[in-house]
Amino acid sequence: MPEAFPVAVLWDLDGTIVDTEPLWIDAEYDLARRHGAEWTRDDALKLVGNDLLASGRYIRERMGLTMTAEQVVDELVGVMAERMEGPLVWRPGALELLADLRTHNVPTALVTMSYRAIVEPLLRRIPDGSFDTVVVGDEVSDGKPHPAPYLTAARLLGVDPADCVAIEDSPTGAASAAAAGCRVLAVPHHVAVPASPRTTRRDTLEGLDARRLLTAATA
Repeated sequence: MPEAFPVAVLWDLDGTIVDTEPLWIDAEYDLARRHGAEWTRDDALKLVGNDLLASGRYIRERMGLTMTAEQVVDELVGVMAERMEGPLVWRPGALELLADLRTHNVPTALVTMSYRAIVEPLLRRIPDGSFDTVVVGDEVSDGKPHPAPYLTAARLLGVDPADCVAIEDSPTGAASAAAAGCRVLAVPHHVAVPASPRTTRRDTLEGLDARRLLTAATA
């Protein structure tokens, strides 16, 4: 493969490929209303990119629920799985970059803390073969910001994480990818992503193709 291309590209989902964060936030507000609890946008933004069980524990404590964290997550996942069947807002440039990576045979992985039930409806709505492997939140022992999700994706692709570009939108996700040894291209959307030695920030994926991606992630 030419040196101009990354060895592999590892993609976050929520906020990176699809703008699902408003859907998550609405689901959290609905949960709070059903249980007569308080919830704020600041609360919601604290959970962007998080492992879902960690989010479930925060929601349980913040809302004062008698449900377990697992039950909180199950309820939210059920709502989100239904909403992923409806209209989606794609992040600018994401589908185009995915398609160009496939054209140039660059291996790709989806690395998300969303559960399989949420991811499957999305996978049915993008071209077959867009991802060579998929790592989801309910199939890893440790979620972001732990490096395990990205290490798992690199292992499944048979590549060194140091040779991969990870595309993220949240500080939690960027920390996970950086801890795994990846080069990180952060495209912040709902929350800011701090600078770090392994993270390059960019306003949008628009205008990026497979040949420019490696340069963008090391600028």
